[in-house]
Amino acid sequence: MSVPCFLSSVARSFCPPAGLLCCRILGPSSFTRRRNMSSRRQMDHLQRTANNSRQNVLYPAKVCGIINESEMVKRLRIAVHPDFTFKAGQWVDFFIPGVEKVGGFSMCSSPGLLQREGIVELAVKYTKHPPALWVHTTCTVGARVAMRVGGDFFFDLSPSDPSVDLLLVAGGVGINPLYSILLHTTDLLRLNCASGGRDYNIGSVHLCYSAKNTQELLFKSSIIEACRDFPDKFSCDFHVTQQCTDVDPHLQPFLKCGRITEDELHAHVDLQRTLCFLCGPPPMIEAISKTLMDFGLPKDRILFEKWW
Repeated sequence: MSVPCFLSSVARSFCPPAGLLCCRILGPSSFTRRRNMSSRRQMDHLQRTANNSRQNVLYPAKVCGIINESEMVKRLRIAVHPDFTFKAGQWVDFFIPGVEKVGGFSMCSSPGLLQREGIVELAVKYTKHPPALWVHTTCTVGARVAMRVGGDFFFDLSPSDPSVDLLLVAGGVGINPLYSILLHTTDLLRLNCASGGRDYNIGSVHLCYSAKNTQELLFKSSIIEACRDFPDKFSCDFHVTQQCTDVDPHLQPFLKCGRITEDELHAHVDLQRTLCFLCGPPPMIEAISKTLMDFGLPKDRILFEKWW
């Protein structure tokens, strides 16, 4: 996918306040829920996602907060244009003035936060790729950027949809879109409580999240809080592959040493009700997808996002 010259120019020189300008882009606008991608590392974000759905509008935005989520991950809070919308699980094309490369970062916040505060959040791991490097070395509060929403990997439940159980499987920073989906489900459950009814048919939600050590488990406190707020709905297992000692007691009840196992996956699969979202390194996603299909879970109920 090539970027029109005028778009590159807008990205380099962009400076108007959020809310005053948006640029309409040619491109696909329909959304589906399935994503298949090549795993060639040399391709940049726009090339890798050329066949994915995208909105047609590039929106101005402003960084309004920077949080050190871990030693290697910064979370940006970004104020966006009033017309900006996304579905839980989607990503943005991230345009930075003066940076030629376009970033691709998943939202790690819920659509509900956008509705309440006009804010989206991105958690960006340090790499030498220019957009990520800019986030970690140059970005400051008040920085102007531009964003365009894309992606076919999302959870968008309607009140009329049948009840569904969610199995969320994350590896490393693959937690970002799944955390957005988890937060979205908590928002829907709170809407159900506020209305005194069951507007949204949400069954169980189980998260399997694997990282090298507990320091690399992002959003762990909020995830545990969701499990404790909705014990009849949410559960999670944190898997660490290179640490089994010096674990925070707060994490201990949710922690397992070693990789995600077939037995754990099988315990949370209902062939009629389960919808599985996977995000992480391609080898992990391919292995777990095969395991789930071996269980008999239909291929169209296994949705994945591969990040490199």
